[in-house]
This record gives sequence, C-alpha cells and structure tokens, in this order.
Amino acid sequence: MLTPPKVFRDVVSQPEAVGQLLSAVRQGKDVHHAWLFTGPPGSGRSQLALAFAAALLCAEGGCGNCNSCQMIQSKNHPDVQVLNTQRVLISIDEVTAFIEKSIQMPAIGKYRVMVIEDADRMSERTSNLLLKSLEEPPKGTIWMICAPSEADLLPTIRSRVRRVQLKVPTVEAVAQLLVEKYGIGFDLAQQSAAQAQSHVGMARRLASNAGARERRSQALRAVLSITDIPSALYVSDDLIKLAASDGAQLTAEIDEVERKELFLSMGVSEESKLNPSSRAQLRRLEEAQKRRATRSKRDGLDRILIDLMGLYRDVLSIQLGTGEPLINVDLVQEITKLANESTQSQSIHNIEEIEKVRKRLERNVNDSYLFDSLAVSFRRKASK
Repeated sequence: MLTPPKVFRDVVSQPEAVGQLLSAVRQGKDVHHAWLFTGPPGSGRSQLALAFAAALLCAEGGCGNCNSCQMIQSKNHPDVQVLNTQRVLISIDEVTAFIEKSIQMPAIGKYRVMVIEDADRMSERTSNLLLKSLEEPPKGTIWMICAPSEADLLPTIRSRVRRVQLKVPTVEAVAQLLVEKYGIGFDLAQQSAAQAQSHVGMARRLASNAGARERRSQALRAVLSITDIPSALYVSDDLIKLAASDGAQLTAEIDEVERKELFLSMGVSEESKLNPSSRAQLRRLEEAQKRRATRSKRDGLDRILIDLMGLYRDVLSIQLGTGEPLINVDLVQEITKLANESTQSQSIHNIEEIEKVRKRLERNVNDSYLFDSLAVSFRRKASK
C-alpha cells in the first residue's frame, strides 16, 4: 500500500479503512453521500472521519499543510460541521439544528461535510429525523456517522451508508503514537497504552495526566480490597466519587475557557452587571456545562467499568495460564494473589456482571444501585 497522505498519519493501525477511503478520494467525483464509521471506543472513528473530510476538501488529497487541512485539524473549517453532544443522549433539537446546517451550500470547498460523533446516543425518534436527510441528501453534502457498531443504528440508516469498519489498534502502535507525536517517554507510553486497552484518547490522557493515573490506580486497588458487604458498599461509594472527580477535572478547564470567551464576546468583564440578553447567554452556557458534567460523570463511571473488566481479564489470564501480557503490570502481585484465591468461574462471573452494569448504565439506571450491587458481587468467595 502506498504511503497515505499526511492527514491520515495519526490514524493508528487502520490500513484497510484508510485504503477504502483513499480509493473514494481518488475517484474524484460521485463520492457517496453517507458513510458509517464503526469500531470500538478509542479506535479513532471521528479522527478518521475528519481525515477523510480533509482529503476530500484538499486540492492535493490531504496534504496536511494547506489552509483547508489546517482548518479541519483545528476544527474551524466552515464546510465541516461536527455534532459532539454534551448530553447523555443526542437531543432531537441538536439534530434538527444540525440538519438545517446541512442544506447550506459549501462556503469555500467542494463539499459540505457533516460529522456526527457517538451516533449511538440518538433515540429512535431522533434517528428517524436524520434518516429523512439521508434519503434526500442536499447536493454537495456528505454525512459521516460514527458509532461503536452497525447495530447501534436503525436498519434503514444502515441501508443508506457506505460502511467503514475500524479495528482495535495494537498497544505497540498506540504507544508509538504517544512517543512520536506527544513526546511521551517509552515506558510511560507503553504502560498507558496497555492500561487504556488501546483507546488512543484515554492512553494520551493517562500518559499526560498524573491525576488520571492516580485515580485509576485508586479505583482498582479499592476493588481489590473488597472482602465483605460493608467494604463493598464503601468501595462502591468511593468509585462513584472517583468518577465524579475525574469528570470534574476533565470539564473544569473547558468550562473556564468557555466562560472567559463568552464574557469577551459580550465585551464585558465577569464583575460587570449584565443586561437581560447577556444574563440569558450566560444561563444557556451554564446549563450546557451542567449537561456536560452529567455526561462526563457517566463516561467516568464507564471508564472505571472498562478498567475493572481489564483487571478481571488479567486475573482470568493468570488462572488460565495464557501467558498473555497483563494490562495492569503495576498490580501483578495483587492480581496474582486474587487469581490464587478465586476460581475461573468467579472471574468470568465478575466480567459478565461488569458488562451488565455497563448496559444498564446506558439506560440511566441509578448509579449507586448499580455500583452497590456490582461491588457486593466482587466479594471474595471461598474456592470449592
């Protein structure tokens, strides 16, 4: 395969998907109007979609250096719109406003590209609204929809898109990206890529944020300390607090920047007395930030569950004697001890329970109830 254009260089371990998109770019005309990018979290779905958009709008097919490519990389291109909700679910209002933008003519490029991240967060009613735009697409508009799997979308939507399947990147490839692009030391990059289970964004965060690494370690060690029901309930509460703390750290800096930019755009200082219009703008911003905080906490809970799944996979790997590299090398002594004190069936049961909680979390079941029940199920049981 030929070396891909520069805009695809940061897409990790996806040669087949990149090749499929490059073939479409090189055709030069009649590019299909709707694409579906599927793959596990962290595989780079939205990153690949934006690289594809850059290649389509660049005169050189994705040089990475021209104004068009640079604007897309900084998410400031007038012809590339991205819907990335700050809510737990993508609302029908968000999709309605997004569709209204899709009917506009391209401002400076050949196409108008509409990217929907996390499309699995759409309800059936919202999805049906999007379907109408896919059935009668405006001329020059290309839709790029990102979701974990095809099953997350309506069959009627799936029937109208070209599918691009991404796979889980290798730990080595993610570590190499951290070293080469972000200047992370090799050992930390390798550890972070393994602990993130090849999730590129999370690997970068673990590698660059000592607080995130510490919170992750606290969560795993807390679960390893569970011996009885009282300790399980204590750990459950601790996990929810850690998720909230992690979410708050993620959103605090963004919130502050948004607030400063809003006051700057209104031409007043934060100490100024606001007129009704300015107060309304500030109130809308604060409401959006509260929604983002709710989603961030929910995402934090899911990250903890993914980490716990990796923990018990390590335990099961030792019990089965697979010889596979552990995800949590820093906890090898504790993991080995747990593997010796429990059974394979108990480890499999724990993994299955974690997966059940992840699915119920998506349905907005009470966080405390779910984590209390899960933590209690982690109690050490005597081997039979």
